[in-house]
Amino acid sequence: MLEVLRQSWALLLGVLLLMVGNGLQGSLIGIRGSIEQFTTGELSVITSAYFVGFLFGSRMAPEMIRRVGHVRVFAALGSFVSAVLILYPTITEPWAWFLLRVIFGFSFSGVYVTAESWLNNASTNETRGKALSLYMIVQMGGIVASQALLNVHDPAGYVLFIIPSVLVSLSFAPILLAATTTPSFDTTKSMSLRQLYRNSPTAVVGMFLIGAMFAAQFGMASIFGTEAGLSVAQISVFISAIFVGGLVMQYPIGWASDRMDRRVLIFGTAVGGAVAALIGLVFGSHFELLLAAAFLMGGCSNPLYALLIAYMNDYLEPDDMAAASGGLLFVNGLGAIVGPILTGWAMSRIGAPGFWAYVMAVMITLAAYVAYRMTQRVSLYAADEDYDAVAYAPILPTATPVVVEVAQEYYAENVDNDDDESSDKETPL
Repeated sequence: MLEVLRQSWALLLGVLLLMVGNGLQGSLIGIRGSIEQFTTGELSVITSAYFVGFLFGSRMAPEMIRRVGHVRVFAALGSFVSAVLILYPTITEPWAWFLLRVIFGFSFSGVYVTAESWLNNASTNETRGKALSLYMIVQMGGIVASQALLNVHDPAGYVLFIIPSVLVSLSFAPILLAATTTPSFDTTKSMSLRQLYRNSPTAVVGMFLIGAMFAAQFGMASIFGTEAGLSVAQISVFISAIFVGGLVMQYPIGWASDRMDRRVLIFGTAVGGAVAALIGLVFGSHFELLLAAAFLMGGCSNPLYALLIAYMNDYLEPDDMAAASGGLLFVNGLGAIVGPILTGWAMSRIGAPGFWAYVMAVMITLAAYVAYRMTQRVSLYAADEDYDAVAYAPILPTATPVVVEVAQEYYAENVDNDDDESSDKETPL
């Protein structure tokens, strides 16, 4: 881990600043929108707009990079990000914010893809797994740290929009100065959704639901906080608890994932998320219990993304793992677009508790579907006692095609290495 940090600290610092800027604006939009008296429905559509842009950006950025190069794409899209952040408080109209969020999501996705390409280029086959873990910690740490900045100034002013603009601008320096070589950029042809579903219906349906779940957490949590009457300080702690839970629980769930039937673990984790939502729904007026519910919700929902990818890989040949990444990302992106709108609809019907009602509905749906699938196909663990599961690698729902393909390559390399070791053991000397 220290070797990875020594080689990539500048790139990771740049990514950290990007995540702080993105995390701050994500929460700030909900708080400032409420101050501007946007309706919950308007804010949910504005939140969804980010994921519309992010989905298109993640699919178009690779082609842009191939045409004009990493540096130009990074500089151009980074300029758009900084400009949009300054424009938010200048044009406080729902339609304008919707368009700005689409541009912001598109641009940020391209910036991520470019930065992650350089980070991947700095990793070797031996350090790729550690680099993924460190990258996830930096991402989560940036989002958590960003919430503290909500308290440095009045959200009704301009300063909190200027801060993420500055942070994003500053992030370019360490990334560009560290990126001494331009990496090759070859994306793998995606596997069709039909093929993905045929391999693992559980993974495809689960990825859609987790996309819908993460988008609600990332974009609607601050809107929930304002409707629930929380102060800005309380909202920042509430959102931090969600992502701290996701960071803390990533490794215990990953450890369990490599040692038990993954469908059972997915089912149990989904049930845990539903219990967290029930706690928030019933005891939401008690702030300490609200934080406990947020921690448990984040701890159950965020690791499910990587868990579902690992489960899908159990049914794929190593050569097909990278090809599956594009389809899984697309399904997850569709869920992320739908999620905030459904959350906003629930909150417009029953108020702030609608946030928890939505979370509970998503988690119960996932648990119920996994339980149904258990009756339709025998587990690989039950069918073969000697079956070795594909290793779990920590990935966040914010992942772009670069990170997911890197993770899939890591999975495939581990499978190949395990097979080679088994062959060596079986071959007589």
